[in-house]
Amino acid sequence: MQHPTTVTAPVLEHHRLALGIGEPAPRLSWRTRTDEPDWVQQAYRIRIVGADGATLADTGRTPGADCVLVPWPGPPLPSRTRASVRVRVWGGADGAPSPWSEAATVETGLLAPSDWCARLVTPDTGDDEEALPVALLRRDFRIEGDIVSARLYITAHGTYEPEINGARVGDEVLEPGWTSYHHRLRYRTHDVTALLRPGPNTIGALLGEGWHSGRLGWDGGRRHHYGRHRSLLAQLEIHRTDGTTQLVTTDDHWTWATGPLVRSELYDGETYDARLERDGWSRPGHDSRDWTRVRELPPPTARLTAPTGPPVRRTRTVPVREVLTTPSGRTVVDFGQNLVGRIRLRVTGPAGHTVTLRHAETLENGELALRPLRQASATDRYVMRGTGAPETYEPRFTLHGFRYAEVDGWPGPFDPTGVEAVVLHTDLERTGWFESSDPLLNRFHENVVHSLLGNFVDIPTDCPQRDERLGWTGDIAVFAPTAAFLHDCTGMLGGWLRDLAAEQLARPDHSVPLVVPDILDPPAGHQPHALWGDAAVLVPWALYRNSGDLGLLRAQYPSMTAWVGLVAGRAAEGGGVWRDPDQLGDWLDPAAPPEDPAAARTDAELVAAAHLIHSTDLLAEIGELLDEKDDAGRHRALAARLRTAFADEFVTPAGRLASDSQTAYALALCFGLLPGERQRLRAGDRLAQLVRRAGFRIATGFAGTPLICDALSLAGHARLAHRMVAEQHCPSWLYPVTMGATTVWERWDSMLPDGTVNPGQMTSFNHYALGSVADWLHRTVAGLSAAEPGWRRIRVSPSPGGTLTRAWAAHLTPYGRAEAGWRIEGPTLVVEVLVPPGAQADIHLPGRSAPLTRGAGRHVVEAPHLIDDRPVTVTGHPFVAGSDRDCGCGAPNAAPHPEPHGRPHAETPP
Repeated sequence: MQHPTTVTAPVLEHHRLALGIGEPAPRLSWRTRTDEPDWVQQAYRIRIVGADGATLADTGRTPGADCVLVPWPGPPLPSRTRASVRVRVWGGADGAPSPWSEAATVETGLLAPSDWCARLVTPDTGDDEEALPVALLRRDFRIEGDIVSARLYITAHGTYEPEINGARVGDEVLEPGWTSYHHRLRYRTHDVTALLRPGPNTIGALLGEGWHSGRLGWDGGRRHHYGRHRSLLAQLEIHRTDGTTQLVTTDDHWTWATGPLVRSELYDGETYDARLERDGWSRPGHDSRDWTRVRELPPPTARLTAPTGPPVRRTRTVPVREVLTTPSGRTVVDFGQNLVGRIRLRVTGPAGHTVTLRHAETLENGELALRPLRQASATDRYVMRGTGAPETYEPRFTLHGFRYAEVDGWPGPFDPTGVEAVVLHTDLERTGWFESSDPLLNRFHENVVHSLLGNFVDIPTDCPQRDERLGWTGDIAVFAPTAAFLHDCTGMLGGWLRDLAAEQLARPDHSVPLVVPDILDPPAGHQPHALWGDAAVLVPWALYRNSGDLGLLRAQYPSMTAWVGLVAGRAAEGGGVWRDPDQLGDWLDPAAPPEDPAAARTDAELVAAAHLIHSTDLLAEIGELLDEKDDAGRHRALAARLRTAFADEFVTPAGRLASDSQTAYALALCFGLLPGERQRLRAGDRLAQLVRRAGFRIATGFAGTPLICDALSLAGHARLAHRMVAEQHCPSWLYPVTMGATTVWERWDSMLPDGTVNPGQMTSFNHYALGSVADWLHRTVAGLSAAEPGWRRIRVSPSPGGTLTRAWAAHLTPYGRAEAGWRIEGPTLVVEVLVPPGAQADIHLPGRSAPLTRGAGRHVVEAPHLIDDRPVTVTGHPFVAGSDRDCGCGAPNAAPHPEPHGRPHAETPP
């Protein structure tokens, strides 16, 4: 029987589109498609051809199974170089070759500073303290001769949208995004060949303030964090048939004017007066006599860098689900989903008539709940031109987090078909899915996905709606494993990590900022904080576990070692414990009062000491992977000393912790901080007791929430973890779902049971951190995880429990789609597994002492359905296994557990 084998076009680094990349020798990855069981690649061949058809490299038949991040086999590509890459493979039972893959086209950007001859230009004087109108910049030019190709390299201090001859260039939004402008300024490459023509042409750009000089921060924030001048940097290179290149660059020959965008701010929204539109402003022949010359500025001091991930784009539109009339008589539209983006209008009305849109995530007492916005106005205004024809409007340089919008001033009877929401986020590829027999749990998981997308707008933010929207390091530190499973975010977060390292290593003490890019003022922003600073280690590690990208670890290694070195020094001063009570600790413990989210049940110094040990453990392992043997040994010894100090300070001989809390025991169990087996057993039992006494309600904040279910599973209390996830009373993961949530909330009780908003000054309804438990759903409930970094070896270890009768997860690995699902059929547990070509799966089943190993293909295996409360080996972290016992008492689901009692041992598998 023939099994046709095909190979996908290779992916270069982590780029879905490789135009204008910054890597001169990009690594290659490809996937094989075949239905042959147990298919394994035996050899590969890579051929690279230049734009002129000449062969740049040909590996010939190369033995090996590597197909992920394979080193570039040819010479490094200079700037502006275009090439195509094809791959074929040999494998399977007969070792036959596949056809050649489709070609992947790669083109390098401007790799050296000397490649740039454009100059920064600005329309601003630098004297303005208030928000500025969006500027229109333009330049006329002529092209003599026929065009072969043309590239536009462009960036800005601010946000921009380029146009050529009246046509929009690209579909990116809020470009160039937000980087640490003092260190890195990202540019983008566009193929604009089709937009140009011989003769007169015009290039232009809209230029807004964006993150560079617009208002950022809470309590009013401040403007001009990076400078007082918006500026544009553009270099258009036109290659003609006669072999010459014509350059059109930003310089003082460009002119500028204001237009209809009277105001456009990230927090406050936009005002667009269509009566001020300048028709044809980016086309040849426009009357620009009232336009003003721009001013040139010094070159940017930051490094000009190509993107490592995809841009922000419009990804979908959402129609109005319901039109509401509030108690005060206002018209409010409900889109049925809390989302991030803006509203597009299609409306007809008289000149000068204004339609106003106010945005909010939720309603309170039937009206828009505006208090959670703090000092973000989140209001857009459209002033009509009044042509008599329908007018379409969508904001340009703002975005909002909202489910509801109040529409004021609609001319005539309100028409909901004239309103739709446009969803914006970094255009990440979806790679992970989960589904179970519990509809509420499925809804929660989708809420996690929506919160990820709503807060991945170029950087990983804390929330999308209020006067903040910053790249808090602690949030992504706990969420990175979940994010890496659900979406391909290695390129995006890899770029963000470069900013983290740049900001950190520029500080005298090498402390990691609380937010990246860093806009916080001292002192809060310039002191080390556990967990937040540990993002320097935890985020690269999570990305490496999922992608297998050792190069990312190598790039971040100086940042990791600097962070651990700093905090280890602080710990040495405290006798092995980092003694700093002014930590954020277990942030947003549900017991903390609304006005003090750091007032947790768990000692902040315990949280800090635990995370230092965990990061040191990981750094020792990373040192081994990078062949930094001396560093690895030094960090292993350091971790051992820190463990001893932790045990002396926080652990009793009986296994009790100084903070008798869910978070403390979760940290100690998951990070291996309990020195003896008896202490681990007692700690696991105490954690189970605390969970029962809390009525299975959550009692953890940022530090404990990602670990609590893993800790219970490790300690032999997997049934309690299932029960905890199924709890619906506040505080719990499913409580927001029962309240109609469509995203994850910042607080466990962002909305109180009576429908009012939490009285705290800080409340968001779209905040992914507490959704980090989804990682446990993927790895443990469905049982799908990477047994080794990069997914060449897959672990399938389903954990049925609670009331679930089935669960399933899928992940698009570097080798292809992997799936693990189970269902209970009477006394039988049926497990279905899909293994992609080139990978193997170890299937761990209840009742079996050894795993089953299966190769590529779809497999169905069965086992007796046992109440399986053995310790679960959690992959991806250096966790320590715990007890093999569990209660088995069958306490009522909705009631607090009674006092501890004698318990039978769980059934021991053969």
